[in-house]
Amino acid sequence: MKKLIMKINAHMKLQTRITLFVCVIISVVMIITNVLISEKITFITMKNIEEKAFNIAHIVAYSPVVINSLNDSSNAKAIQTFTTKITNSTNVQFVVVTDKNGIRKSHPDESNLGKKIVGNDFYKTLNGSEYVSTAVGTLGKSLRAFVPIFNSSGKQIGIVIVGISLNKIEQTVEQSKDAIYFGIGFGLLAGIIGALLLSKNIKKTMFGLEPLAIAKLFQEKSAMLKSIREGVLAIDNEGYITLINNEATRVFQKAGIYINPLRKKVDDCIPNTRLPELLITGKTELDQEQDLNGITIMTNRIPIIVDHKIIGAIATFRDKTELIMLAEQLTGVKLYANALRAQTHEFMNKLHVILGMIHMKYYDELSDYIKTIATKYQMEVGFVVRHFKDPVLAGFIFGKISFAREKNIELTISKDSYVPAPKNQEITHELITIVGNLIDNAIDAVDNVKNPKLINFDMFYDNKTLKIVISDNGIGITDDNIEKILIKGFSTKGKNRGLGLSLVKYSIDKLNGTITITSNKAEGTTFQICLSYEKESDLID
Repeated sequence: MKKLIMKINAHMKLQTRITLFVCVIISVVMIITNVLISEKITFITMKNIEEKAFNIAHIVAYSPVVINSLNDSSNAKAIQTFTTKITNSTNVQFVVVTDKNGIRKSHPDESNLGKKIVGNDFYKTLNGSEYVSTAVGTLGKSLRAFVPIFNSSGKQIGIVIVGISLNKIEQTVEQSKDAIYFGIGFGLLAGIIGALLLSKNIKKTMFGLEPLAIAKLFQEKSAMLKSIREGVLAIDNEGYITLINNEATRVFQKAGIYINPLRKKVDDCIPNTRLPELLITGKTELDQEQDLNGITIMTNRIPIIVDHKIIGAIATFRDKTELIMLAEQLTGVKLYANALRAQTHEFMNKLHVILGMIHMKYYDELSDYIKTIATKYQMEVGFVVRHFKDPVLAGFIFGKISFAREKNIELTISKDSYVPAPKNQEITHELITIVGNLIDNAIDAVDNVKNPKLINFDMFYDNKTLKIVISDNGIGITDDNIEKILIKGFSTKGKNRGLGLSLVKYSIDKLNGTITITSNKAEGTTFQICLSYEKESDLID
């Protein structure tokens, strides 16, 4: 049954559910109110009728006409005349006066005059008590008020009985219930209209979505927040944290922040977020570095604006070390790809020359050309392999030689260059990042100068130190820019540049190295780098 109700609720529209719920609540309230009010009205009506009956009975009991007529039996008709007037004027069922023996002296039906009153409930009044009872008499079921009659000397001489038909009481109660039923109907109608308006307003607030759709969106949002690699942290307009995903929690724990910051003030939990400042300034802050207990993160901070009002702020961030590693990997792949492309392009050019010479039947010249290429290739390959013991680094440098030749640039490697195989293979990647970016910058620097376009490249190893020298005869760097070129984002080549040399600086710092830059305007630039470098055993070398 429970599952059936849940299934029905899941397929029922929000507006219908709210309307039904409000109608049920109003109906239950109205029914309970009806029961309570009906009982109260019946009770109050009975009390009012009892009071009315007693008041009329007292008037009759104290009337001189009644007292005198009971004292003088010869004037008994005066009682009948008096009580008839009282009955007609007060709209009661009957007013009966009896002597102390219960013999009727007045009655709406004159045929009952002189007869004894019906029932045994009048005997209490013979003792001087007054009370109310409900009984069935000659005129039907009625509420009867009994009041004793005393003469001037205080002696009881009779009884006054005032009866009010219970049919009138029930009629009065029913009339009151009719008003209640009208109120219930009106309240139910007003509740239905209110429920419809309320449900429309709620649905508008929820952008017309049903609860099931909202629940699905919430689940999807939670799944997305948990799966993304960026940390996400959001606050409301009072600075309380309203959202934090798994990656953010991981970064915070890495920084030594283990408390659950949700629903806490951001400044009390996490340092240097600057999110509260965004609530005031409303300015977006992109690609900002932030120190988090010794861990540097790259963060974007954005204010949340709805209807031109700032209702909160959100920050997305990642560990800078992880970003740098990713950038290095991407940069290394790009450098490898460029080197392979250059070799492929150079090889295709030579194949075109060979194909042309075959078509023209220059067989003797073709033989000399192939021997020359083979000799030169073997000399270059042999030189690189002998002087650079790491095969990955050797292949990379050979690719750079081919790339420079394709650009009509003479890339010269010193005969004294020598790099033994590294003890830690990870250092090769750092060297490729450093050498690759510096050679690419040198190629750009000589691209627009007149021939010859020269780049000199040297790498020397000595006593756990590796020295790299790369120089060119390009346009040079001004003194002001030399101090800035290693800063991330700075570039003289246009927007969205300035990352290569900042990666070079990071790799140099990672290897505990130093970099020195000398340059003369229109004469060229020299980069000199010294790095800590541990080689494999001399036997392997």
